[in-house]
Amino acid sequence: MHTAGNAGYSALPAIEATGMKILLFGIAKDIAGAPFIQVDAPLARVAALREHLYTQYPRLRELRSVMIAVNKVYATDDAALQPGDEIAVIPPVSGG
Repeated sequence: MHTAGNAGYSALPAIEATGMKILLFGIAKDIAGAPFIQVDAPLARVAALREHLYTQYPRLRELRSVMIAVNKVYATDDAALQPGDEIAVIPPVSGG
């Protein structure tokens, strides 16, 4: 049993190396149905990533605003994306 667990764990970095791992938070996670997604398309800018996400998950367009962070810093749509960047999709926060 222990070996199978290690095999699944060791396969994860190979999956990440084939594309970009996008972390999802809040309602974005609910819309995608997962805490992260893998994007294998080459996307050079945040704007291209945003459009890709809107195409794959149209309900994201309905949100008031969706922020994208690259390496833990909010990024503008013209920010460049590099292999290995930590990318997060952060929807608007609600509360009272």
